[in-house]
Amino acid sequence: MSVISTNKRAYFDYEILETCEAGIELRGFEVKSIKTGRINLAGSYAIIRNNQAWLLNADIPPYQPKNTPLDYDSKRTRRLLLNKLEIKNLIGRTQEKGLTLIPLKVYTKGKIGKIKIEIGLAKSRKKVDKRELIKKREVEREIKRMGM
Repeated sequence: MSVISTNKRAYFDYEILETCEAGIELRGFEVKSIKTGRINLAGSYAIIRNNQAWLLNADIPPYQPKNTPLDYDSKRTRRLLLNKLEIKNLIGRTQEKGLTLIPLKVYTKGKIGKIKIEIGLAKSRKKVDKRELIKKREVEREIKRMGM
């Protein structure tokens, strides 16, 4: 497993409660683009509509801009490949107050190199919680600096 991209902002803005792995329905040139590391997960999220999971606002720029279809939209909605039991579980969990589905990282898996995405069930952090997190990180850095 090699990680291609992580959504660092998600770990700061949200408290991740649980994670699950999903496949993504992609076109061929999108796969090539992702494998070269050209995917942006910032501002993207997942929803469940009609018993299917969808990834919205994930930006995948074309692999070869001059050789892509004219109607290609880099931020198009892509279907996430999950089994029915996982989708039912996520439907029940997302209906709880304040929980959303956020993509955390994109990676390849297996010998073939299938592209997978890790989505997390997340609860939004308040501004006070973010400040506490920043202070905690600074204290840990200071302790490491003094110890070395």
